[in-house]
Amino acid sequence: MSNKFLYSLARPMLFSMDAEAAHHFTLPALKRAAALGLTKLVAQPKADPRTVMGITFKNPVGLAAGLDKDGAYIDALADLGFGSIEVGTVTPRAQPGNAKPRMFRLPEAHAIINRMGFNNGGVDAFVANVQASRFYQNKEGVLGLNIGKNADTPIERATDDYLHCLEKVYPYASYVTVNISSPNTKNLRQLQGGSELDGLLSTLKEAQLRLADQHKRYVPLALKIAPDMDGDQVKNIADALLRHKIDGVIATNTTLNRDAVTGMLHGAEAGGLSGAPVFQFSNTVIRLLKAELGDALPIIGVGGIMQGLDARVKMECGAQLVQLYSGLIYAGPALIKDCADALRGH
Repeated sequence: MSNKFLYSLARPMLFSMDAEAAHHFTLPALKRAAALGLTKLVAQPKADPRTVMGITFKNPVGLAAGLDKDGAYIDALADLGFGSIEVGTVTPRAQPGNAKPRMFRLPEAHAIINRMGFNNGGVDAFVANVQASRFYQNKEGVLGLNIGKNADTPIERATDDYLHCLEKVYPYASYVTVNISSPNTKNLRQLQGGSELDGLLSTLKEAQLRLADQHKRYVPLALKIAPDMDGDQVKNIADALLRHKIDGVIATNTTLNRDAVTGMLHGAEAGGLSGAPVFQFSNTVIRLLKAELGDALPIIGVGGIMQGLDARVKMECGAQLVQLYSGLIYAGPALIKDCADALRGH
C-alpha cells in the first residue's frame, strides 16, 4: 500500500481532532511505529546528494523546525526519508507557550494558523533528547538545531538567550538556525532590523568561531527570516548576512498576511499563517535574496510546499534546499518522496 493511500485513511480521523491534539497524537504514534520497524516500510527517496554550507545532504528535502520542538522524535522522523531534520525552536528555559487553543486548520485554504509561542522544555532537556537519538549517535544524517529566545526575556537582552542556546547546542548540530522571525514571541521580528540584527549576528559569529576552535569543528549558522518584508528590508538582511559571514538563510517563516483566508473559519485568528497561502510570499523573498546574494550564500526555501512541483518552483526562485512542514499535514509523508523526485536533476 502506498504512503498516500495509508495517509488518506488516517487523515479524516486526525482532522476530526483539535489541531494541536492531533499533533500530540501523531508524533508518539509515529515513534511507536518506528519502534516496531513499521516506518522502515515507507518508500524512500533515491539518494540525491547536495552539498550546502559545506554539509552533504542525502537529498534536498528537509523537515522544517516546529514539528518536533523538543527533539523527542528525531529517529522516527528520520525514517520518513528526509534529507535533513531540523528540530526546535528551543529556548534557554522551559516555557509553556501561549494559551490554548493556539493552532487552527483552514482546510479550504490548505493552511494552518499557529500562535504556539516557542513552547518547549528548555535547552538542557532538548540537548539530552538529541544526545539520546540514534540519528545523532550514529551520525546518520544532517541535524539542524533551531534556537530562539524566551518570551519573558526583554528584547534588548535577546542576544544573551541566543548565545546561551548556541553554546549548548553547538557540539551536537550539523548546523544551527537562528530563529528571529516567529510572529508569536512579542517583538521578536524587531531583531530583523538594522542595529539589532548587526549586534546579534556579530555576537553569534564571534561565538561560532570561538566554539569551532574549542570543539575543533565548524558548525554553520543559518538565519531564519519572515516573509513579511519589502525589498529594502530584504536587501538590508542580505547585506548583514554577507557582512557577518553567516553561512545560510532560511526563507521563510509564517506570514501575518490574511488576504488568502479572509472570511474563512479561523481566518482571523492571531498567529502565523503557513501552508499554501505563504507560498508566493516566501518565493518573493527567495527571489529578492537571490538577487542580492547571488551564489555567495545558500538559501533554504520553505513555505507552502504542498506538492513536488512547488518544491521545484522554490529551486527556480533561487533555493538550494527545501523544507516541509504544513504540507505534511495535508499531504502526509508521501510529500517527501514527491518533492525529492521532482527535484532530481534540479
